[in-house]
Amino acid sequence: MKNKIYLTLLFVGLLITQYSCDLQKDPISDFSELTNPRDSANNENEITTKEQVVALRNGLYSTIRDSQENWYLDYLVYTETHADNAYRGTSGSELSSLEAQSQDGINKNIARDWNAFLNYIVTANRIILNIDDVPDQSLTTAERKQWKAEALIFRAWIWFDMVRLWGGIPLVTQKTPNVTAENIEEVYPLLFPARNSVEEVYTKIISDLQAAVIDAPDVSADNKFLLSKAVANALLARVYAEKPVRDYEKVIEYCNDVQSAGFELVENYGDLFAFDQNTKDVKLRNSKESIFEITYPAGSTNWVWMMFGLNEADPNSVYDWAKWITPSRDLIAAFEKENDTERMNASIVWGNPSWSIHYPSNNYPFMYKTRSNLSSVIKIRLADILLLKAEAYANLEKLGDAKALVDQIRSRAKLGNLPASATASKENMKAAVLNERRLELAFEGQRWFDLVRNDQAIPVLNTLNSRDPGRIPMLPVTEQTILLPIPQEAIDKNPSLTQNEGY
Repeated sequence: MKNKIYLTLLFVGLLITQYSCDLQKDPISDFSELTNPRDSANNENEITTKEQVVALRNGLYSTIRDSQENWYLDYLVYTETHADNAYRGTSGSELSSLEAQSQDGINKNIARDWNAFLNYIVTANRIILNIDDVPDQSLTTAERKQWKAEALIFRAWIWFDMVRLWGGIPLVTQKTPNVTAENIEEVYPLLFPARNSVEEVYTKIISDLQAAVIDAPDVSADNKFLLSKAVANALLARVYAEKPVRDYEKVIEYCNDVQSAGFELVENYGDLFAFDQNTKDVKLRNSKESIFEITYPAGSTNWVWMMFGLNEADPNSVYDWAKWITPSRDLIAAFEKENDTERMNASIVWGNPSWSIHYPSNNYPFMYKTRSNLSSVIKIRLADILLLKAEAYANLEKLGDAKALVDQIRSRAKLGNLPASATASKENMKAAVLNERRLELAFEGQRWFDLVRNDQAIPVLNTLNSRDPGRIPMLPVTEQTILLPIPQEAIDKNPSLTQNEGY
């Protein structure tokens, strides 16, 4: 009877998956069998040629380039609007709830991102779980190792973002055999996986990144849209800063490994995001500061610029509808307190739209780091790594070393060195680093995680309404609601999933 129930659930699920694949351009499956493409007639691995593997690798990078809605736009909502850097922009209920800290399991944006992130894992697994078994000997050992390493880095990165947003998540790491009545109890957990613990997720992320860094490609000065050794090292530095596996000596070690690849700060902060009206292109692409940069040159342009403001590549661009990620008064005040005009002017631009949702329409701020359809999405850059290293030094009470790195970043922003009081205590220096990260990395997807990692999410956000009159009324943030809810639709489809506490 138990097997019959399992089989009924499975066949219903597979039927739903079949129809969804017919209807969606990029189908998302709740089941891991898509990580094991098979020929239905002979049960053989369908991936048999180098040409097919090349297509899978190209597909992985295409997936990253096409991830604008989930891994950039929505990601900024979680990290900027859900924090203190931005308002929702528009009045949609999904964004409003995230600004108000009242999100729940039926939030459609959270559901679409959970599904999208799991589909990114499927994309990586198609390479990871099959490349070693491809019989085509024209696929060299070096290619197998490098391309698998790239997929491992991407999968680990997505897991890292998921575990920080949702806590424990299902880790799909093996192929799924054909289902029979005899093996259903063995196969069922693979098709409907339960959540692994946070500790298990971090352990797997670290092991995959450490394996990948051996075979990943070296940094290419002309192509930062590459899952290189430096990307793996940067992610390891970020991972080891997190509580479940925190080791500040390792953070410094991996930051040093990143620096040894030859990255440098660009001379002018604003050049990282500038559009050149003379060349009709971005001023910098694949800069010496970029570690991982999703590029959008002519022929592969982004669409996400329209969610933030005007397209500087289009002289006819206008403010035709309310935009997302509206800079908050609290962030503007933080820039002004430091007299940080260099970074504020590169991060925020004032316009004159027809609406006044958050500000008067005659002086309305917009997020300014994606200025055109040719703008890159810079996911990791050297300034982030230097400030992460400063954070590690501060926590190890190497305050002079921390201050030196922060002063390097401030010098590029045309600001003076930190005052001597910054090194008066560990807490002072930690606060200085956190503030510097806010100003340096505004609208780059770091603020929420910085607050959580430094135990500042609750004190900062629970006093935000009193500091920021433009913020909608917020529910108190608790230890439980720091995590997002697991989407209810995911729980409904997979009975092995459980909901986070507090939802």
